[in-house]
Order: sequence, then structure tokens, then C-alpha cells
Amino acid sequence: MSNPIHHALVLNLHQPPGNLQELLDQHSWEPHEILYAMDRIPRSLWGYEDVGRVHLSFSGTLLETLVDPHFQSRVYGVVDCGAMLWHFQNTALFRILGTGFYHPVLPLIPEADREEQVRRWLGMARHVFWRSDFQGFWPPEMGFAMELIPLLRRLGFRYVLVDSDHVEPVTAMDWHELRYRPHIARHNGEEIIVVVRDRELSDAQESGMELAWFLNEVEARTRWCDFAPLVTTATDGDNGGWFRNPQPEANFWGLYRALLEQTRAGGAVQPVFIDDYLDRYGAHGEVRVGTGAWNTGWHHGHGFMQWTGSQAQKDALERLRTLSKAVHDARWKAGERRLEDPETLALLEQAMWRLLRAETSCHYYWGEAWVPRALNDMRASEAALEKIVARLGE
Repeated sequence: MSNPIHHALVLNLHQPPGNLQELLDQHSWEPHEILYAMDRIPRSLWGYEDVGRVHLSFSGTLLETLVDPHFQSRVYGVVDCGAMLWHFQNTALFRILGTGFYHPVLPLIPEADREEQVRRWLGMARHVFWRSDFQGFWPPEMGFAMELIPLLRRLGFRYVLVDSDHVEPVTAMDWHELRYRPHIARHNGEEIIVVVRDRELSDAQESGMELAWFLNEVEARTRWCDFAPLVTTATDGDNGGWFRNPQPEANFWGLYRALLEQTRAGGAVQPVFIDDYLDRYGAHGEVRVGTGAWNTGWHHGHGFMQWTGSQAQKDALERLRTLSKAVHDARWKAGERRLEDPETLALLEQAMWRLLRAETSCHYYWGEAWVPRALNDMRASEAALEKIVARLGE
């Protein structure tokens, strides 16, 4: 009997700070399409709890918007945000992946801010999704570097998603084993399981495909596996016409439900939660993961050129590094001097969250177009920092 082919579906859901609100103010149809695309996810899976298995990454900025009472009231006739978030608590259908709150490309931001980003996301996600166990981690933009491993392990993550273009074997292994089996990556004495996203199949998932093509392609790619392969596809779940199209026969969820029907009928491809696969089959072999991101519409992800290609982008990221050090130094000194009055604490929080929001990947993604948004947040952080420094008497 041949090994079953396991499929892990991963969807990233992110909206930049204030983006949905701005689109609503412009009386655009786009925020409705985005909200419908998100609301369609649980609705498409009702009745498929026996076979449906979906991993979701929600950025903190998106969650912040969806739980905001004012925003909820504005879109109530479109989508019931509270009910939608409640549906995502269904552990039979969904695994929620950890991420960074403000959706930063983690290797590009100061090391001291990486933990702040993830801890803030954990704080909100535990409340919204009523769970404390987040085994998997989704690096925003799949931006990964080996130096992140100790942090992720310290924060309790079991595995991290990485892109296939950046994975290199340390242990000798064939191409199909490298791509369709989880592995171990090590850095500075810490190790984590890496789960490899198939870039080409993910591209097809993003742009639209037929089920017969997907099944044939998966079977062809895993034909030589002498183990139970794990095929992982990961894309945005709320962008692009394939996910926003409301017609079941012309969107991703029509295809996915057809896949689930085939699974019920004994088909070769079986949707799976990654943690369940790891519990059963474990991870094999050691790999290195090169520093990089997933592919975008403009770039292959190597070297983070999408976010660092212009001088304005580079200058803003350098300013972030300087500001981050100043904010963390001020917080440390305020703690040493036991400055714990409400106003000082409020200023410290203002300086910190505006710094973290300035690190949002979207501010750098669009060339120089959105860099001013990052600079606005940095100026607000610097203004709060000046008041803190005055209180410190420096």
C-alpha cells in the first residue's frame, strides 16, 4: 500500500494598520470584498469538520481592527466580525499560527523588537481565540533567518514555516525528501522544526487552478517518496480574485471543498494539521534555511530587495535601528529609577507601540510610496521619547 499524501493548507490574513478603515472612508467596494473573503473561510468549511484542516495566520493589526467596536458597528451589515472571529475558534477546522503583531519582516527589524512583536501578538491571540497553545509560527512575508530560532523556541513554538527556495540540506537527502518532509534547523544550541512551503504549488493556489491539475501535480511530485509526504501550500487568504470571488465554482473554496469530498471518498490527498503530522511522523534530517522571504509579485524573496531596494527604504530602516535603541534604553533607565507613574508608563508605551508599528512590512513593500507612514510613526515615537528623556533628567 502506498503512503498517504498529506496536505497542509496555510493562509495568511493581514491588513495594514488602518487600511480597512481608510478604504471604508473612500466608499470603496474593496473592504467588503476583503471581509467577505475572510468570512467565507469558516462558512465554506461548515460540515467538513471530519476532513477540513486549515492553518491561519492573523496579523495583530488585522485582529486589532476586527475587535474594534467602532469598526464592527461600521461593517455590521456586511460582516459580523464578532461572529466570524468566534467561528475561527473551531479547533476541529483551524490551527492558528503565531506571528508578529505589526507584521514586520523580522530579520530586518532590530533584534530587541522581535520579541516585543511576537509577545504582543500572543497577548491578543490568546484572548481572541481562547487558546494558549500556538505550536506553529508564520514569519510575516515568510521572512526568516536562522538567528530567529532561539527566540521562537524561547517563546514556545514547535515549528516554523519556511519557503522552499531557501532550504538547503545539511543531512544528505533527495529533492523530494527536502521539500516534502519536516526537518530540524539549529542555531546557537537551539533547534526548531521547519516545515517547507512548496513555492510552485503555492503560486498555483494563489492564482487559481483546477483540482485535477493539483492532484496530478502533487502525486507526480511525491511519487518517489518512501515516506508519508507532507505537501505544504501557503498563500494570502484574502487577496486576489481567486479568494475574493464570491462564486463557489470560481473561487478557491469551491476547489477545496471538492478536494475534501475526494478525501471522504478515499482520495490519495489527505488534509492534515501540521502538529498532528509531526506527532505521527516526526521530523527527519537537518537543514539550513537561507535568509530571505517568500516570492512576491515583483521579487523572488532573496535578500529582501522588495523591502530594501531604494535609498529611502534603507534610510528608514536605519532610522528604525537608532530609534529602537533609544526607546529600549529609555525604558531600561525608567525601570532602574522606578519611574512607574501613569504618565511615564503611558509615554513609554506610546514610544514603543509607534516604533513597532513603524516596522510594518507594508510600509516598505510598495517601494517608497508608503515609507512616509513609517516615518510618521517614528516621529510620534520620537516625540514621546523626548518627554521621557526630560523626565529622566537627561
